[in-house]
Amino acid sequence: MPRTSLITGTTGFVGAAVVRYLLEAGEHVKALVRKDSDLGNLNGLKLEHVYGDLRDKDSLRHAMKSCQRLYHVAAYYSLWTPDPRILYESNVDGTQNILEAAKELGLEKVVYTSTVGALGIPKEGGPGNEETPVVYDEIIGHYKRSKYLAEQVALRMAKQGLPIVIVNPSAPIGLRDIKPTPTGKMIVDFLKGLMLAYIDTGMNLVDVDDVAAGHLLAAEKGRIGEKYILGHRNMTLKEIGDLMSQISGIPAPRIKIPREAVLPLAYVNQWISNYITKKPPLIPLDGVKMAKKYMYYDSTKAIKDLGLPQTPIEVAMEKAIKWFKDNRYV
Repeated sequence: MPRTSLITGTTGFVGAAVVRYLLEAGEHVKALVRKDSDLGNLNGLKLEHVYGDLRDKDSLRHAMKSCQRLYHVAAYYSLWTPDPRILYESNVDGTQNILEAAKELGLEKVVYTSTVGALGIPKEGGPGNEETPVVYDEIIGHYKRSKYLAEQVALRMAKQGLPIVIVNPSAPIGLRDIKPTPTGKMIVDFLKGLMLAYIDTGMNLVDVDDVAAGHLLAAEKGRIGEKYILGHRNMTLKEIGDLMSQISGIPAPRIKIPREAVLPLAYVNQWISNYITKKPPLIPLDGVKMAKKYMYYDSTKAIKDLGLPQTPIEVAMEKAIKWFKDNRYV
């Protein structure tokens, strides 16, 4: 009998990649979805749809029946929302609900998908790792704060006996970034010719398929209560622009704008979004604030302990650009 795993967040970018990876590994996958979910990312896949809501623990218990494992990938991911409470209800309270249900049902293993945004960055510079201290008051934005608090829930549940492993993906790129994510939107904006300049900052990129593989590896080899960064290559924003240019043939931006010059525009955009348009700002304030630091991370632990694959970023970026073009985002 194949192992049965419940996966949340299955219609999203990372969740859909995890679903495909587990199906290829021969597992029976139960995909937690809502009645109004867009199932486009799951088209053609042989899996079982189960309906539930992270706010409804009874629905979660029902969904997890007959499951041996849980992959809690779902999260409300946004750098701006008109009502920040939604982030905490989904990411913190929802995580508490599903992990408590998993413990009650005695699942053999749980993998919780956090983010590198819940980890610290060394004040003296250099990449952060799983042990870098975090100062809550210095975490920028409600999304990152909600994910940090949700990670603390997972760590507490581990101490209470839940067999849980935490993974912290960096910025994934690749196929099926349907919304798209902020990193995916950067790629789309570049392809549309809207990326006219860059800020002196950087981030860690990883192929979304490697992130998916990292989830199963974490379930198989990860130590209970431990965190593993699922990332690959640290790159400056200029290097990312040059890579996108090399693949697409579109000229890379050559103008470097000081972050301090963009910050006032971001505040204005935020005010317009909050009080007039009620739509996401063109220049996310939290994103500009985050750019103050290079968001670099060290994936050595996941590579050494789990065997995390490291697909070249050139390959991942080529897949992402082709997918966005083929699906008419450009």
